[in-house]
Amino acid sequence: MIRRFGEAVRPDQGYRPRPGAYALLVQGRDLLVTHQAEPVPEFQLPGGGIDRGESPLQALHREVFEETGWRIAAPRRLGAFRRFTYMPEYDLWAEKLCHVYLARPVRAHGEPTEPGHLALWMPAEAALDHLGNAGDRHFVARWLGLA
Repeated sequence: MIRRFGEAVRPDQGYRPRPGAYALLVQGRDLLVTHQAEPVPEFQLPGGGIDRGESPLQALHREVFEETGWRIAAPRRLGAFRRFTYMPEYDLWAEKLCHVYLARPVRAHGEPTEPGHLALWMPAEAALDHLGNAGDRHFVARWLGLA
């Protein structure tokens, strides 16, 4: 069974499955996170939706690069969580299945190419206070040995 985080499921609402791949990108005790300005300003683990025909690892590499400008290596799957949420940027009620990986940031190639995203390093302990969803915070806490 995959753990669920976030809003309660609305029984009157249909949800579309939306699988995604996300990364804890670690350097010492710091994490590379992304700040998404729109539609609601929020700190997030880098990553996003898995496109049709794409594997979770292909999506992970693509999304991390788009949102941070960094290339990554040695991704290792940590687990997954579900969340049911409205995604205003897509006008979509989604059942997000979030696959979470630990990966090594290798090299920055420039600024994020995803509009409205800013990549920044943050102490992992601070990420527990700033990340916008409970599933992301859970995996950071687990990596820190707190969960």
